[in-house]
Amino acid sequence: MKQYCYKTLVFCMLTGMAASVHPAPDADRQAELLYLLKHDCGSCHGMTRKGGLGPPLLPENLSDRPPQLMVNTVLDGRPGTPMPPWRGELSEQDAQWLVEAMLRGEGL
Repeated sequence: MKQYCYKTLVFCMLTGMAASVHPAPDADRQAELLYLLKHDCGSCHGMTRKGGLGPPLLPENLSDRPPQLMVNTVLDGRPGTPMPPWRGELSEQDAQWLVEAMLRGEGL
């Protein structure tokens, strides 16, 4: 039985079926998050996310980064840089959705 569970877990991880445990935010929250992405993140990363004080947040610039690393950066910031932590304002679910939205190129 343990071997079956392990194989199922590995299969899900390899095929991308191991989706978030948390459901996506509702449509109103998604709109708020896209607004935050454009205006708050855009104040450093550029309104079109092509870079500025912070690096570009375009899909082609983010595709080689592990999504969980980006979620952690959103939530905890980057010490020694201008990137602030957003943990007090965003949940893990919010940060995960924002990262996925950036990777899809939403809000551009």
